[in-house]
Amino acid sequence: MARARGKGHEEEEHANHERWLVSYADMMTLLMVLFIVMFAISQVDQRRFEMLKDGMAAGFGATASPFQGSEAPMDAQGVSPLTPIAPDAATTRPQDVDVRNASSKSSRASATEPAYDEARREVDRLEALRKRIEKVLAAKGFLRDVSIKIDERGLAISLVSRHIVFAANEASLSPRGERLLDVLAPVIRSLPNAIEVDGHTNQVKVKPKYYPTDWELSSSRAVTVLRHLNEQGRVPARRMTAVAYGHERPLRDPALPGAAALNKRVDLVVVSAAPENTRKLFAQVLRDHRNRT
Repeated sequence: MARARGKGHEEEEHANHERWLVSYADMMTLLMVLFIVMFAISQVDQRRFEMLKDGMAAGFGATASPFQGSEAPMDAQGVSPLTPIAPDAATTRPQDVDVRNASSKSSRASATEPAYDEARREVDRLEALRKRIEKVLAAKGFLRDVSIKIDERGLAISLVSRHIVFAANEASLSPRGERLLDVLAPVIRSLPNAIEVDGHTNQVKVKPKYYPTDWELSSSRAVTVLRHLNEQGRVPARRMTAVAYGHERPLRDPALPGAAALNKRVDLVVVSAAPENTRKLFAQVLRDHRNRT
């Protein structure tokens, strides 16, 4: 019985109380690998990453990079973002830049030269017309009765003499004024240009006797001259217009002696047919001419 019990008895297996060390070691290994990987990631060259980021953004024409990252590394000394290179930049030389700049300036200059040349030719024509008119007036003794100048409108012939200007408050021409217009009419009739007849009053602040304001008085004076040129001088009416300026455009500073007599006048403007941008260069052409002489 005792032997049978001894034979049938199996010795109890010894428990391994150190198996947890295996799991612990595996966990430690994994943690160590994790920390190594994290450490490796944390050592990315941030400066080069930023340079690559900005370079790619600029290369694709973006104004801002879609990447998010610290800009602090870009402040490091000796580091700057990549600059996109234009197609011709790699082969551009300083002398090429100078040539292009010179070409640009030349093209701008050539763009204005035709207009300036045209303005100079038109001023020469107006100067020739001025001399022609002065010659005709001098032959008849009327040269001192007018003032002639070139402005942006064309050639302005101002009837300024006290012998031909209108009497105070009136819009009727004096006999001398009528004779002067008779001398001017053939020259004006022979021109293809439009004629603008501008009426002016002096700057004396007195209400006109027969007109509500200076506007009506200056308008009547302009129409009087226009009608005489048309009816007596046979200048085509379709080429003439009457304009009233009242006292707004004095020929001489009203504060100067004798200004009132000069400012009460009628201007015959031979309107230039040149384009507006060309007429704006008349003053420059005249200045250059005076400087040369």
